[in-house]
Formats: sequence, C-alpha cells, structure tokens
Amino acid sequence: MKLPREFYKEDGISLAKKLLGKVLVHHTAEGVTKGIIVETESYMGIVDAAAHSYKGKKDGRCNIQYKEGGYAYIYMIYGMYYCMNIVANEEEVPEVVLLRALEPLEGIPLMEQRRKTAKRKALLSGPGKLCQAMGIGKESYGLDLCGDQLYVEEPEEKTAFEIEASKRINIDYAGEAKDYLWRFTIKNNSYVSVKVKQEIS
Repeated sequence: MKLPREFYKEDGISLAKKLLGKVLVHHTAEGVTKGIIVETESYMGIVDAAAHSYKGKKDGRCNIQYKEGGYAYIYMIYGMYYCMNIVANEEEVPEVVLLRALEPLEGIPLMEQRRKTAKRKALLSGPGKLCQAMGIGKESYGLDLCGDQLYVEEPEEKTAFEIEASKRINIDYAGEAKDYLWRFTIKNNSYVSVKVKQEIS
C-alpha cells in the first residue's frame, strides 16, 4: 500500500525513523525497481547548519522543501551524483529526509545494469549509488510521492528491527550540527552505507 500524504507530515526526525523498513518504488521506461529503506538522515531546516535551507534559504533548489510533506527533493553532489530527499512536515517548514541506503528488493538486474556491478551490497549503499541504481535524476525533482511514478509503500512482510542513531555522514563543515545524532539505520543491516561507529564514553 502506497503511503498517504499524512504519513509525511511529521517532523524530519520522526519521519526519518518511520521511513526505515518502508519500500521505495520507481517506475521508469526501463522497468520497475524497489528497495527497502535501511538508512536515512534528517535535515532540520532553518536551525540545522547542515541543511540547504539553513537560516531560511528559499531560492533555487530549496523551493520544494517549503511544500507540505511528501515531495521529492533531488540535488546533485560533486557535479555528478544525484541524491534523493523526502520533504517532511507542513508547508513552510523546510525539513527533509535524505535516503542514504536501500536493500535491493525488485528489479535487481536493472540496478546491476545501471550501476555496472553485480555486487549486491554495493548497489544501493550510499545516496549517489541509490539514485543511480533506482534511475532517479534531476527529472525527479519535485515529484509528488503520492503519485504513481516515484513513491514509498508498505512492505509486503513486516519484520521487527531496532533503530540505531548516529552522526550524519560528510558534513564536517556544519559546526556543532555535525555531531547531532540524526542518522538512522536498521541495526545490523548489511546494506547500510557506512557501519555505525560506537561512541566511546
């Protein structure tokens, strides 16, 4: 069952946790691909120095973040890789959830073709790899996740899991925000992009 609009109208941290275990689906001319969401990161808008909308930035690519929850925010990193975020919360609250890793579920041969690898654990283990394998690019920017092209659905079989919280990846520029435990993973899942480091107290 496709997730309804109300599912996404949560704050970015709550949504990042709720998305774990759900299934991302993308219909393209080449075929359908699906993957279980196993790793997410929250970006909490105007108060988060790691967020694109920090201090209320609203122009250009950030526009879609100000819509109500349930839209795709796509951006490019390093001039070559796309990343997919899901807009959270209510209108004018620019919080998003970055999808960092999926566990491949359906359309695996197509994923392997797009990624040029048959290594199952390397297909979707990172935001750039995820978008490449799933066929998600700039044309997906702003797509309504309540539509029929790109969306999130409930898994056919629900399994219990534990959620781990850890520091977000590659945001050393963000001051104290780099230490916020706003990355969420399914504990012991082998498809996460970076193994969770255990903090020594």
